[in-house]
Amino acid sequence: MGKNKIILVVTIVITSILTLSGCVSMFPPTQSPTTTTPGNTTFAPTVSQGGAELVTLPSFHQLIDIVEHAVVAINTETVINTGFIQRTVQGAGSGWIIDSSGIIVTNNHVIEGAHSITVELYDGTIYTPDSVNADPGEDVAILKISASNLPTLKIADTSKLFVGDWVVAVGNALGQGISAKDGIVSRLGVDIAVSETETYSNLIETNAAINPGNSGGPLVNLAGEVVGITSLKLSAAGIEGMGYAINIREALPVIQRLLQ
Repeated sequence: MGKNKIILVVTIVITSILTLSGCVSMFPPTQSPTTTTPGNTTFAPTVSQGGAELVTLPSFHQLIDIVEHAVVAINTETVINTGFIQRTVQGAGSGWIIDSSGIIVTNNHVIEGAHSITVELYDGTIYTPDSVNADPGEDVAILKISASNLPTLKIADTSKLFVGDWVVAVGNALGQGISAKDGIVSRLGVDIAVSETETYSNLIETNAAINPGNSGGPLVNLAGEVVGITSLKLSAAGIEGMGYAINIREALPVIQRLLQ
């Protein structure tokens, strides 16, 4: 082997040794891989002590607490004869106290044809009405019970009611006791044909849930004032969030006439 070749081989060997030494020095012997053992992680959740609300929405707690005391559950029994068979049908509806002497407003269709009517107040006291006056065409009825000093609801000025206003429907939904459902006014001045010869006019449409048993109960604004009498829900397939109340402005003259 020539002298030049020997020098080249030695140079290559030395360079390789130095390169390997540099690579080894990148991993100090004191370092070791870090491993995490499942189950050994310490987790300290942050428990809120009550902070400021990020978004402010209306609370109906105080409103419902006042209104529900003046709402009643109405239960009925109607005897139906079909040929040789006679059966008794149970019905449920709602009403609200307009006068502390025991005058209650409801829908005519809640009590129409009933052989037995009972009124249950918020405290569980049950009464049988002393008198019943109704206007089937306007679907409004007045019941009178022997009571006094009852909580009442005020009547709203619905000329100041607008689409988008919050409302709450309070009533004996499904005959399960007094409950409340919130929503907004969806439309005003709605006409609904309930038969070929009968149309309800100037109704308030709302997306507040109105179920069987709600009929006759109050639709109230955020001041707890009655804006309407919940009366109707469209039940066709695919229709949701469309319930209707008789505008109290239309019902009030009927109520006054029935009281007379």
